[in-house]
Amino acid sequence: MTTRSTRPGDNVETPEDTDDLDVEEALALVKEANGPTGPTSGDRAAVPSPKPAGPGASADARHRATPWPEARATAERAARAVRRAAARTPVSAPLDAALGHTLAEPLTALTDLPSFDTSAMDGWAVAGPGPWAVRDEGVLAGHAEPEPLTDGEAVRIATGARIPPDTTAVLRTEHGRADDKGHLHATREVVPGQDIRPRGQECRSGDQLLPAGTVVTPAVLGLAAAAGYDTLTAVPRPRVDVLVLGDELLTEGRPHDGLIRDALGPMLPSWLRALGAEVTAVRRVGDDAEALHQAITASDADVIITTGGTAAGPVDHVHPTLLRIGAELLVDGVKVRPGHPMLLARTQGNQHLVGLPGNPLAAVSGLFTLAEPLLRILAARPAPEPYTLPLTDPVHGHPYDTRLVPVVLRGDRAVPLHYNGPAMLRGIAAADALAVVPPGGAQPGQETELLDLPWASGGIGVCFT
Repeated sequence: MTTRSTRPGDNVETPEDTDDLDVEEALALVKEANGPTGPTSGDRAAVPSPKPAGPGASADARHRATPWPEARATAERAARAVRRAAARTPVSAPLDAALGHTLAEPLTALTDLPSFDTSAMDGWAVAGPGPWAVRDEGVLAGHAEPEPLTDGEAVRIATGARIPPDTTAVLRTEHGRADDKGHLHATREVVPGQDIRPRGQECRSGDQLLPAGTVVTPAVLGLAAAAGYDTLTAVPRPRVDVLVLGDELLTEGRPHDGLIRDALGPMLPSWLRALGAEVTAVRRVGDDAEALHQAITASDADVIITTGGTAAGPVDHVHPTLLRIGAELLVDGVKVRPGHPMLLARTQGNQHLVGLPGNPLAAVSGLFTLAEPLLRILAARPAPEPYTLPLTDPVHGHPYDTRLVPVVLRGDRAVPLHYNGPAMLRGIAAADALAVVPPGGAQPGQETELLDLPWASGGIGVCFT
């Protein structure tokens, strides 16, 4: 497979960068392909498979995991159950703190917009046909209503200033000239009402400007302010605690001596805010089972996000901790690459835990698969409109699982990116979206579902503060 340049440093994917099957799973697939009468001597396919011991324990266990679409639907159902069981009181959010919230009630105009006739341009307010005698004083924005004009009279006016009574039109600065006697002449035809914004042109007091359920973007904040609002009635954002697991993680400096930098601690809070959450804490608990238990049981957040520890290794403490506290596993492994050992659990009351894999791109996959639908419903955000685009290049597929592959958008095509292995962030950092590649892969020109990144989709969910 060839590569094709899309941006400096970006290339389409190649198979050697996408195969994240481990040895045991690959052998299990070989054994399945050989069948019960396949080779039994001289190869490892004849070795009995171990019994499943949890997500990640064997290929058989992984392939009994939840299909990707079903996992997302399960997260949505879990969030809807919470909203039915515990309706949360809307909050009154000041405009400077409302970004990223969802409107709990319609945004209704508190005044006409504009609230008086205003000039749309710098120039002259003129009355009747020209030429016009120009008043000495001008009309500026923010001043009281000016004196009326009489026919044949003009006055200098600034953009946004109140229109004097009996004005016929506004003549733009570039469309007028004064003669040596001080009279104003138009250099093109003057049409009554031109460049005047009449009162109520945008809305009348009481008009619904936006429905409940609208996500508060910067433009919504501007509209609310223009319409007379100081605060907005909003749905409370779901509170999220992030627990970062792993003794091997550094918080500063370069990797050394078997230690690596923590990429998820810096990345997840902003990403979660962009998905509508209020991040209440980011705690590092290492590979300490007791510290993990204490952090989970002490949390009063709506959602707990953990990173790593979701498989069945010697320091993977998430499953044992959930068992210890009597949590209900709703999703225990997902048929998706990267990120299959992710999980979703109901911990206590209406609290949920999303267990993300420790590899960075696998964690991003978990965000889109389980955290995004859960947080979206809790925050009362609208579901994104699904859409597809054809791929420019083939994408290597997994035999059974969905793949999420970073892509850049080029017109009406999606270009798969290089550097898309489970531990890599280089591809997703340059991406506009994730392509949802079905089992078996996709061919050039094949229509593929896309999941926009929050900051690349027009921004309805962007909230980094």
